[in-house]
Amino acid sequence: MNKWVFFSGALAVALGAFGAHVLQPLLDEKLRHSYETAVQYHFYHTLALAFTVLYSKNQCPPFMRKAQYFFFTGLFLFCGSLYTMVLLYVSGFSGWRFLGMITPLGGLSFIVGWLLLFYFFLKPKHTDIG
Repeated sequence: MNKWVFFSGALAVALGAFGAHVLQPLLDEKLRHSYETAVQYHFYHTLALAFTVLYSKNQCPPFMRKAQYFFFTGLFLFCGSLYTMVLLYVSGFSGWRFLGMITPLGGLSFIVGWLLLFYFFLKPKHTDIG
């Protein structure tokens, strides 16, 4: 997972630049906001993933690994669905709104990832039972 975290950071920068320079004139305010939200959450959770990777450099405890998977799933579902909705809209595809049902699942994945980290650091001496 380590190498993908840093690829995710590069992808967030590239998608942010693409949105700012290519998509911005093509989008209404609501879709522009959706795209910007996807980029922001992409960055935030890439940083969270990087933290978990660097924190558990030599050995990744199970709760930390679970948090990583939930963050990665959130990136795919939350950010991915928002990016896809915007790109389908720009391409003229009219059936893009169904993706809005996927986005909250990604948000829930982010929340679970954060709660797993909370639990991991709440435990004494970071002993892991997961």
